[in-house]
Amino acid sequence: MMQRREFITLLGATATWPLAARAQQPAVPVVGFLNSTTAEDNPRVASFRRALNERGYVEGRNVVIEYRWAENHYERLPALAADLVQRRVAVIVAAGNSAAPAAKAATATIPIVFALGSDPVQLGLISNLARPGGNVTGVTNLNQELTAKRLEILRELLPSVTLIGLLVNPNNPNIGPTVRGLREVSQSRGAALHVVAVSSESDLDTAIANLVQAGAGSFMHAIDSLFSSSFNRLAALASHHRIPAIYSGREAVESGGLMSYGGRTSDEWRLVGQYTARILKGEEPGDLPVQQTTRVDFVINLKTAKALGLTIPPALLARADEVIE
Repeated sequence: MMQRREFITLLGATATWPLAARAQQPAVPVVGFLNSTTAEDNPRVASFRRALNERGYVEGRNVVIEYRWAENHYERLPALAADLVQRRVAVIVAAGNSAAPAAKAATATIPIVFALGSDPVQLGLISNLARPGGNVTGVTNLNQELTAKRLEILRELLPSVTLIGLLVNPNNPNIGPTVRGLREVSQSRGAALHVVAVSSESDLDTAIANLVQAGAGSFMHAIDSLFSSSFNRLAALASHHRIPAIYSGREAVESGGLMSYGGRTSDEWRLVGQYTARILKGEEPGDLPVQQTTRVDFVINLKTAKALGLTIPPALLARADEVIE
């Protein structure tokens, strides 16, 4: 028979067990999501969450995501990154060529997973793609390097156009080399560039009107989160002013834009989500090689071409990965 004293001791141990068990359970990890754009930048977030879910992490259940949106004000990024560091997040996901350097400057210990449109080595984020080392790794779609190809496609479609508009965000620290490179390409193709600065989405209406007034026969945009989060608006303005344009993302063409040439956002953010999950499970970012999205889509909207009175050359149509009719 159990003695009373033994029973009391056992009862006391049983009563305290749930508290001890809870104390040993790991806290729900917090992921910091640092983005240059606005909270309406949903395609990225949706693909990221889906990839986390596939790896066993569901927002609000066993992972928390702290979002920090710079709303296209790049000067806010350092403070937002510092805030995530102070929050002691488990991982920082940095979206864009300006967000990633801000995150790296804020911490040398918290793992960082970036999503970029250009070479992370040139940006000084890492020294080696295969073995990044340190606390930084991520994914690049190399859309920056595809910018010249977009210009060439415009020239192939509209060989008689001698002035091409280029939208740039002057707050982007990487814009100088991009403009210089595109000027060289356009000059070699017999066309000039008309560069228009766009600092916020509210500037887009005036910017496109400026291009039309200057006589630009088509336009494109430099790689920047401001433009990738404004594809719907850009496509609507191009349609309103009846000016052909090429974009870096298929989302613009799905919204009525003429053409796009670039990597798939969904592919990029699926990889970002996978890396984030692997780091949450204990892998070191420095051991994870930087990944590059390999799929580049060339999409043409024939309905928009018809509305603009354009005939797409057969050679361009043959190279298209998708034609929207």
